[in-house]
Amino acid sequence: MLVAMETPASAWPNYRPLADIALLVEFGDTAEPAIHNRVIAFDAAIGAAKLPGVLETVPSYATLMIHYDPVATDYYALKTAITSLANAARAAQTTPTEHVIPVCYEADNAPDLAAVAEQRGMSVESVIAQHLSGDYRVYMYGFAPGYAYLGGVPASLDLPRKPVPVRSRPVGSVMIAGGQCIVTTLPMPTGWWVIGRSPAAILRPESPKPFLFDPGDRIRFRRIASFDAP
Repeated sequence: MLVAMETPASAWPNYRPLADIALLVEFGDTAEPAIHNRVIAFDAAIGAAKLPGVLETVPSYATLMIHYDPVATDYYALKTAITSLANAARAAQTTPTEHVIPVCYEADNAPDLAAVAEQRGMSVESVIAQHLSGDYRVYMYGFAPGYAYLGGVPASLDLPRKPVPVRSRPVGSVMIAGGQCIVTTLPMPTGWWVIGRSPAAILRPESPKPFLFDPGDRIRFRRIASFDAP
């Protein structure tokens, strides 16, 4: 998570060159919805403008990375072009898509659920209820294909990562750590706390849109009785 640096509000947005292939736009130094809204709006404005040389944009918690073709443009030309979009992006209103993701919290699908309940001084059912009550937002993708980092985990479930990762957690593991939540898309070791499992297909490699979510989308979890349930 980003750490506050006491930077004056007038300093944002801040522009940084990344070698000769990307430009980083910083909107703040904390991870919070208001800042992320600006990231998403600016991303949409740049996409709509279809600026010459822009290859890809990558939104994160408080930044937007713009990859460009150095043959077609450069840092200074691109900075000038996107600076002119700042006011339009600030005023833009985006309507996020809401996704309802099923989760099974039963038995082997939730190997860390009891441990989370014990650490937080709660019953297992209370942990499940708290997780279901979260107001989740897709902040970014990272670490592995389709790994969407969701903010909005209730403070009552805010736990640090485990000191030692556990090997080979299955696809669809619903896990929490550091105030965030992820639904895994690949079998992989993790130090996050696995409290459920979802059959939702978030990574769809053969689809024209390989990731189910877009940054800025909202997520709501729905409890199901078994991993195979609809």
